[in-house]
Amino acid sequence: MSNEEDIWKIVNIKRDDYIKFSDQIFDMPETLYQEFRSVAEHTKMLKKEGFKVTEGSCNIPTAVIGEYGDQGPLIAIIGEFDALPGLSQEAGIAKQKPVQNIDNGHGCGHNLLGAASLLAASAVKDWIKKNNIKARVRYYGCPAEEGGAAKTYMARDGGFKDVDTAISWHPATFNSVNKPNSLANIRIDFTFFGKAAHAAIAPHLGRSALDAIELMNVGVNYMREHMPVSAKIHYAYMDAGGNAANVVQAKATIRHLIRASDLIELRSLVDRVYKIADGAALMTETRVEKKVYSGVSNLLGNGALEEIMQKEFDKIGPVIFEDTDKIFANKIRKT
Repeated sequence: MSNEEDIWKIVNIKRDDYIKFSDQIFDMPETLYQEFRSVAEHTKMLKKEGFKVTEGSCNIPTAVIGEYGDQGPLIAIIGEFDALPGLSQEAGIAKQKPVQNIDNGHGCGHNLLGAASLLAASAVKDWIKKNNIKARVRYYGCPAEEGGAAKTYMARDGGFKDVDTAISWHPATFNSVNKPNSLANIRIDFTFFGKAAHAAIAPHLGRSALDAIELMNVGVNYMREHMPVSAKIHYAYMDAGGNAANVVQAKATIRHLIRASDLIELRSLVDRVYKIADGAALMTETRVEKKVYSGVSNLLGNGALEEIMQKEFDKIGPVIFEDTDKIFANKIRKT
């Protein structure tokens, strides 16, 4: 039996357990840095599989690491398990149907990410053990992939310093090695401070933080024409200042997410957005504070590893879909 056949035999033995595991994580969607139940289940599975477990790695309570082996090259397999807010969805339904009393949902399939990556790490572990191979495999259960940049903080604290190669995956519309073209991005909170006043009796005494945010957004939107086509800027109101229309809002916060092809381009755009924020504060006689919430670099490719992985994809061939899969996909497509 070849090595490929040997390791796929191990995967198939574990298959059903990990499908159930993935479904379990789907049913407990938790957002960035709040994945306490999800990480507890991953920790339990790692211990069951015989990994040496480090909980709360890099001082992040919802991060976990499982490792096997004590010598040889170190292969890291990365998984996530965080959900997104506002994407609650009942399983197995081909139309939008939120779960009652649950707001979060695994819209990007992160229930699959952690489960399948842990399955891969476990299969590699068993294969290394069976064949007496001198190598190490490490599973990284990483929180906050959606907007929290946990891996950045883990890298900063040395969490990957001894890794020889790190492998991750993500559901997509194709089955292949992904091109290393993910944009660098940064999330920055802009909080404007003004002066409250009654909007009818004494509006001249007020200085509106909400006006400042709206002027900032106008400036950023005008900037879009004058930045590289690969760059993107999005925003969300984190605090609109309250819901009383007859009060001049004294404090308001907006989060801007800026994306660019690389860090040099990103830093240039951030400088320009900062100037726009300062201009909005000047126009409204308010004060602005800027706080970086998270940031990640663009991907750096590993051509040699990508070529090897693509050859393995070609050996395996395309995903085989059953008739029931196609019927369900068509139901989704109609919505």
